[in-house]
Amino acid sequence: MQVNELKKKLIGKIDQSEDTGLLEEMYRLISNEESDLSVYELSEEQIIAVKEGQIQYRSGQFLTDKQADKDIEEWLGK
Repeated sequence: MQVNELKKKLIGKIDQSEDTGLLEEMYRLISNEESDLSVYELSEEQIIAVKEGQIQYRSGQFLTDKQADKDIEEWLGK
């Protein structure tokens, strides 16, 4: 579907709707799109933590989902 066609359909649905909850949710979604454009900047501590995680991953120091689930079940005594 082309952008213009999609916009027209959305506008039509919005014009027809009397559902305040739906309209508020649609507005919230559209507003979030604008805030998603900002770039998230990591703190120095976060950058260091990410780099450490990458090093651990490359050296094989990680758990698979199955291993992590097994460990959690053992810790919880299941």
